[in-house]
Amino acid sequence: MDWTIYWFMFPLAIGVTTTASLCGIGGPALFTPIFIILLPLLGPEYLLQSAVAAFGAALLTQCFGFTSAFFGYYRRRVIDFKTAIPFAAVGVPFGIIGALLTQAVDDNLLKAGYGILMLVLAAVMLRRQNGNGNDTNEMNVETVERRRIIDRDGTDYEYPRPRQGIGAIVTGAGALLTGMVSVGIGEVMMPQLIKRHRIPIPVAAGTSVMVAILVVIACSVTLTMGLIAKGGMTAVPWNLVCYTIPGVIIGGQIGPRLQGQFDQAAMVKFIGTLFIAIGAAMLWVVFA
Repeated sequence: MDWTIYWFMFPLAIGVTTTASLCGIGGPALFTPIFIILLPLLGPEYLLQSAVAAFGAALLTQCFGFTSAFFGYYRRRVIDFKTAIPFAAVGVPFGIIGALLTQAVDDNLLKAGYGILMLVLAAVMLRRQNGNGNDTNEMNVETVERRRIIDRDGTDYEYPRPRQGIGAIVTGAGALLTGMVSVGIGEVMMPQLIKRHRIPIPVAAGTSVMVAILVVIACSVTLTMGLIAKGGMTAVPWNLVCYTIPGVIIGGQIGPRLQGQFDQAAMVKFIGTLFIAIGAAMLWVVFA
């Protein structure tokens, strides 16, 4: 195992995690296409053993990225733990189920599913970006209990107490997809918290990271143990994650510090457009 081959992933991981943390999405949404699409373009020696290995490496990497981001948001005091726990209670078991299912599915089917998911997420993100920001399912904010968080800088955030309700279906589906193709939980959490529950963006981002880290850890452990059980310790690309892990730890600290300094609408539009390119490229890899 060549321990120097993936050295360039260290600076790349910093940039990927900073971007993902700013947008409140999961890093694997960007890491997975790098592992599956870009690395093979560099030569056969960069190719990972399977799509499952790529998903596992992306999730294992992001465990540390989300952990780093969590501490960043925790220091800013913008995590709503009471809101995060019910979402995580739904997401964790569904994530584990997804990670178990993916090890029995054909690689090309997983890649195609990933590509389609990226296109769907892009459509959802861009549609909401172009909408008026209203959600017909929003609760009557004047008749429910309100929650209040004051961050480290003294900014006061007040919003209705979130009630997950039918949103549990969306959370479970996002977690299931995270276990199967490494993406989903971060992408469904932010829209729910911001649009449906009207939580301010800094608090929504911190709370989303809290839920995502618990789901991603559960999925990562399940996938990693499955890879080791089938192919031994070398089935996990340790020579790749040894560079991505320190990169995401650094990026996870930069993202929370920059939160609120960039136009969120522009960031969402950028990520939505990027998802279209990723989805199209992944489908091209499968069907070309």
